Amino acid sequence: MIRAYKYELCPTEEQQVLLAKHFGANRFVYNWALDKKQKYYEQHKESLSCYDLMKELTQLKKDTNFEWLKEINSQSLQQSLAHLDVAFYNFFKGKARFPKFKSKHKSRQSYSNPQGVKIDFEKYLLFLPKFGWVKFYQDRHFEGTIKTCFVSKTPTGRVYASVLVETGQTLPAKCIPLFEQTVGVDLGIKDFAVISSGEKVANPRILKQQERKLKIAQQRLSRKQKGSKNYQDQKFSVAKIHEKLGFQRKDFQHKLSTRLIRENQAIAVENLNVAGMLQNHKLAKHISDVAWAQFGSYLNYKAEWQGKYFVKIGRFEPSSKLCSVCGWMKQDLTLKDREWTCESCGTKHDRDVNAAQNIRKFGWTALCKTLKLGDEGNASSINKARVSDAI
Repeated sequence: MIRAYKYELCPTEEQQVLLAKHFGANRFVYNWALDKKQKYYEQHKESLSCYDLMKELTQLKKDTNFEWLKEINSQSLQQSLAHLDVAFYNFFKGKARFPKFKSKHKSRQSYSNPQGVKIDFEKYLLFLPKFGWVKFYQDRHFEGTIKTCFVSKTPTGRVYASVLVETGQTLPAKCIPLFEQTVGVDLGIKDFAVISSGEKVANPRILKQQERKLKIAQQRLSRKQKGSKNYQDQKFSVAKIHEKLGFQRKDFQHKLSTRLIRENQAIAVENLNVAGMLQNHKLAKHISDVAWAQFGSYLNYKAEWQGKYFVKIGRFEPSSKLCSVCGWMKQDLTLKDREWTCESCGTKHDRDVNAAQNIRKFGWTALCKTLKLGDEGNASSINKARVSDAI
């Protein structure tokens, strides 16, 4: 199993200068290669491969105007070309936009080391090619083989090393869950998450807590002269606020996702069209603040690590309008109706709790179909009976 461990580095002044050179050189190579590919395609209607660019990069280093590239780890420069190749692959597969040129001021400053990385947990030192041993703050230990190391720098000046490790462990086997141990989660804005058990997790509204402070800081930034020392200082203050918001949001979502995974065997959520919902300018800020996609990714990989199931139901399933008791559908239900009564069975529903219970049933149905197709032979007779009863 491959896992990533992130550490905050504490480089010396000399190492900070070398870091800046690595960030700049990798950004230069990426932009140089992107320009090469575009011009070559315009002239020859063919695309340059990653290996062709690597050969040209070797010749570029021999040019007296670019001898400074020799100060940089050569493998990290090659990785920049590989990243560009992946960017084009994702574009042609429809997974991303056309690659853009990286900017010193707007792009994230980063580079990767594919080999030669070592770590000493006794002295809390990380060995990076061309840098030597770099001190890092005490954090988690790991056992395994280091594959790659991704070094990045935040707008606030913090330097992080994300180490990808082959632990040698295997993912735990998944057993068929029971319906009673499956939970449905309805994500929202008023309440961040409503669970099928009836529990409502309040939305912490991370942005609202710092919104006034952030607004004042951004107004002060707009009045500074770009490029001046005051502008850079105020830009740092704005970045600090954004960084704090990110830390608070991740802390809340990590704690909630960990609890849900530990307490249940299967978690079902709705596959929300977040990009489409952001077109509603009245709710866009609040939707971005809750970060549903990030929360879903946390549930996904934690479920894999713990041998649990994570299911996404279709975004067009009528979870709110459908009675979770008898199946009657209220066609005239509007967004302002937070409670409604079923005309068939007379059950009074809380809109969000009813939606979470329906998400649970839809997710359970989808999970049972998947298990029957893929691994039906492992299901016990008791579980099969409970599956049929639930469906």
